[in-house]
Amino acid sequence: KFRMPTRDNLVPIRVDVEVDGQRYRDAFTWNPRDPDSEIISFAKRTAKDLKLPASFVPQMLQSIQGQLAEFRSYEGQEMQIKEKIMPLKIDLRVNNTLVRDQFLWDIGNLDSDPEEFARTLCDDLNITDPEVGPAIAVSIREQLYEIASQSVSAMREAKVSKKRRAPEFASNSKAMNNAVDMFKYFGSKGSVIRKRKEWYLYAPVVDVVPNEEVVVVDTTE
Repeated sequence: KFRMPTRDNLVPIRVDVEVDGQRYRDAFTWNPRDPDSEIISFAKRTAKDLKLPASFVPQMLQSIQGQLAEFRSYEGQEMQIKEKIMPLKIDLRVNNTLVRDQFLWDIGNLDSDPEEFARTLCDDLNITDPEVGPAIAVSIREQLYEIASQSVSAMREAKVSKKRRAPEFASNSKAMNNAVDMFKYFGSKGSVIRKRKEWYLYAPVVDVVPNEEVVVVDTTE
């Protein structure tokens, strides 16, 4: 049955709300079992802490509730992921820190912990900004969520196709396409052994952006 292929069944949430020229952007995880009253409390508390107008609260509520509703719509559905080792990519900027990396993730390991992985990665790369780790974890969860949800869609289509005796369904998701592209490097078994000639594919990149460049990027975004 559908669930996040991680130890904790948390939903990646991304909020981007603009009201009267003010903008609030954030990314975090949410427990789908928490009551909706917690969302209201969170939105009100966030608006208060950031000194945002009360008009932000309903917009934040709508965004979070919509994403949770989509996640819950998959619950109870059948999912089947044929390839257990999938390539994931990180390409993000958090404050002054740029991080780019790619690695293989075992989808079949339901004890995997994106948050712990992100903390270890930050330690290994000497990243000191405390906001980078959570951002990496959310990015990982977003990709795992896409893989899981696309597998549900694939199962639905496969059942329909079987009834109609139509050709087998093929997913067009970015995650699945990336998997196809990357598996030409690793073979159908998804080996986690990296050949020396392929090391350049996995070298993490960390860079520090000067404050003046951060201002320019934030303005254009």
